[in-house]
Order: sequence, then structure tokens, then C-alpha cells
Amino acid sequence: MKRNFVDYFILVFKGMAMGAADVVPGVSGGTIAFISGVYEELIATLNSINLNSLKTLKLQGVSATWKRINGNFLLALFGGILLSILSLSKLVAWLLHEEPVLLWAFFFGLVLASIIFVLKKINQWNSAVFLGLILGGVFAYQLTQLNALGNSDSNWYLFLSGAIAICAMILPGISGAFILVILGSYANVLQALNDKDIAKITIFMTGALIGILSFSRLLKWLFKRFKNMTLAVLTGFMIGALSKIWPWKKTLSFRENSDGISVPLKEQCIAPFSFDGDPQLLSAIGLMLFGFLMIFFLEKIGAKNKKIG
Repeated sequence: MKRNFVDYFILVFKGMAMGAADVVPGVSGGTIAFISGVYEELIATLNSINLNSLKTLKLQGVSATWKRINGNFLLALFGGILLSILSLSKLVAWLLHEEPVLLWAFFFGLVLASIIFVLKKINQWNSAVFLGLILGGVFAYQLTQLNALGNSDSNWYLFLSGAIAICAMILPGISGAFILVILGSYANVLQALNDKDIAKITIFMTGALIGILSFSRLLKWLFKRFKNMTLAVLTGFMIGALSKIWPWKKTLSFRENSDGISVPLKEQCIAPFSFDGDPQLLSAIGLMLFGFLMIFFLEKIGAKNKKIG
């Protein structure tokens, strides 16, 4: 796929959008990748990083290997993700604490439109596809109801958390950040990012790298053999995760974040008018609509990418 400077700039922007989504417990960067038209290229590119790539490096050099693994694409996309995570982690943490209703409203509209977008990609419906949709929804909903495990600061646990969370991060509908909350590693990772703790970030990223290279192979196989079923399950994931990002909730239990502040852990969805405090209804609806319409903008960019080259 041939790209010019503007195309790579757009890729960085998409990466930043993925990174911003991945910071929020409940929203998946994989959803953004899917609706912006880079998901299947991302999976295919990750699969190109294998032993054959090492052979190419040995026999043909760096330039040929970089081209083989679609290096410019990876650099732009993951550069945007990293830039977003490093620059927005504090802002997102602040919004989650100070303006949770408005933040969740935006992402709720975004994910709701994403569900419609992915459903349109399923070109053949049958009983098995419907079952996949239902099972995906049930699984994701049950996942959002899990309580967090005990916190652990050990390096091996941080490595393992990275390997597990990255699998969720590239799945539309399942939030890698929320998986980190369940594993009890979210506060540690966010603290490492805020403190620019290179050692902890490296350990976490090493686990994530191994996890994503392994899991991407399974995803490529599923898309090749069972595309409609896979899309249905992924759509189910997004539907099941909607309860996690509903803006108006009643807090049932708390957890302590990296700054020692109690933040919501287990919550129950309620109607806006039953919300304890200002429901910010008009602002929330406006942001839902903005998030919803943003999907059509990203879809348009994704469609443009397919015409390149």
C-alpha cells in the first residue's frame, strides 16, 4: 500500500485515537482500529513479524526487512498510540475523576455507532452467526462484572499483565485498560507512565509485544476461515461492554488509584434522573451525538485508505 506524508499523518492521528481509547477502562483501541479501516492491515502486519523476517534481515538487510514487515505503517500507528498514552494519561485520569459522565457519554456514542458499523460488515447471517453475536455479548457483559484481583508490584506480574491486556486492546469491544483493572495492574501501569519509569514501562511493553505477536496469528486465522462469525463475536463484545461505559452509574465499591484516591470499581447502571448529582443530561447527549458522528468521519477516512495505491 503506497502512502504519502498526509496518509502517514492520518495514521498517527488514528494511533493517537487508539491510544486515548486504550487509556480508558471500558473502551477498546481495537474498536477505533476497526472503524478507521486499519484493523485487518494491523493484524496482517503483525503476522509478518516472524522467523522469515529474521531470515530476510540476514540475507537482504534492514531496508528489505523494514519493507517486509510494513515498518512505516507500524511506526506511524504505534508512534501515535505511544504519543497519546504518554500525553493523555494524566488528562484521562483527571476526566475519569472530575467529569466521568461527560467522558463516558462521548465513548458511549462512539461505541454505539461502532456496533452499527461492524454489523454492516457481516454479509451473511445464519444461526451460528447469531449465536456468536449472543455469546460474545454475554461474555463481555460478564467480564465487566468481575471484581479486581489483588494488586501486585512484581515484574513478572507486570509482564504477564501486559501480555494479557494487549490481547484485549486489539479486540473491538474488550478494553485492555479494564483488563488491567481486573488484574490489579492498572494503577501501577498508569503510575509508571506518569512517572516516566522506563524500567517498568519496558517490562510491560515486552509482555505486550509477545502477547500481541502471538494473539495476532489467531486473529488472522479466524478472519480468514470464519470472518462473519468473528465479526459477529466482536460485535457481541462491543454490545456486552456498553454497560461498562453507560454514563450514569451508582457506585457499589471503590478502588484506590496511583495517587491514593478512591475511584469507582464496581458500578450499577441507572437512569439519568436517578443519578446522585447533576446528570448533565444535555451536555452528555451532545457528547454522545458527537461521538456517534465521529464514527462516520473515521469510516470516511478508512474508506479513503482502501483506495490508496
